Amino acid sequence: MNSFMQTFSFLIQQMWIFAVPLLIVALGGMFSERSGVVNIALEGIMVIGAFCAIFFINTLQNVMSGQGLLLLAILISIAAGMLFSLPHAYASIRLRSDQTISGTALNMAAPALAIYIARMAQSNHVQQVQFNNTFRIRAVPYLADIPVIGPLLFQNTYITTFIGFAILAAAWVVLYKTRFGLRLRACGEHPQAADSVGVNVYKIRYAGVLISGALAGLGGLVFVIPTSTDFNATVSGYGFLAVAVLIFGQWKPMRIFVAALFFSIMKTLASAYSGIPFLKSLPIPSDIYKMIPYIMTLIVLAFSSRSSHAPRASGVPYDKGER
Repeated sequence: MNSFMQTFSFLIQQMWIFAVPLLIVALGGMFSERSGVVNIALEGIMVIGAFCAIFFINTLQNVMSGQGLLLLAILISIAAGMLFSLPHAYASIRLRSDQTISGTALNMAAPALAIYIARMAQSNHVQQVQFNNTFRIRAVPYLADIPVIGPLLFQNTYITTFIGFAILAAAWVVLYKTRFGLRLRACGEHPQAADSVGVNVYKIRYAGVLISGALAGLGGLVFVIPTSTDFNATVSGYGFLAVAVLIFGQWKPMRIFVAALFFSIMKTLASAYSGIPFLKSLPIPSDIYKMIPYIMTLIVLAFSSRSSHAPRASGVPYDKGER
């Protein structure tokens, strides 16, 4: 029984590591698309957010460490994500460019930019940016002693997990309980109607894209911190997987949370199958397990795409002169 509980706790802890960045980035994509701007640049924004934050940690890790350094890095990743999303916002909103092409351009530019800066800024001229992981919380005082829940949520965890839950709650409140959320949804469904009652569609869409950039940049850092001790200008396709989570979640916060859990379970099985005695005993090559999350993505999207209803004006450039 103890062996089963240890395995179960290990799998749940691994699941949060994969679920939280997916959740944060998908919620960012939700804000952008709810405002009417498709943001497939999530992958590139994650790369830039992670790179700037990890480089910041690499620079200051000899001076400070622990949660204080991580919180500062979080702010850096948010700022970097917002800044990198600005060209996409300007091209999509002011220039009324094709939003898919604009997002693709950022996805292509981000890894190259990260590698170039890393090689130029580091004395050894390598593209990997290394850091010391001093951020894992072995046990949250008092809460870690709660039966069942304590080992699952409050042992061997990261502060970013709880930040992810807070962002989920805040996203739901902002989207459905505030004037800004109502205007955001209106701009994504019928921007002309929103404009007719005095809503500045351009400002709302800029806000949506910037929020998307902030959360995607943060998601990049949240993905890298628990899974590695160096950053190599990649987030392993998580930005694209977050787009799948967004679609599967029907652009709604709680459904996005469920979708993120589903895909994180698949990812956990793919990465931690060797820790599960039953799966380890099966004569299945490791490459097959690594393919599971992406195969399931295709299967789920194939069956759910017909019932998906994106915001009506998502991807459609707004022209104030059209009514």
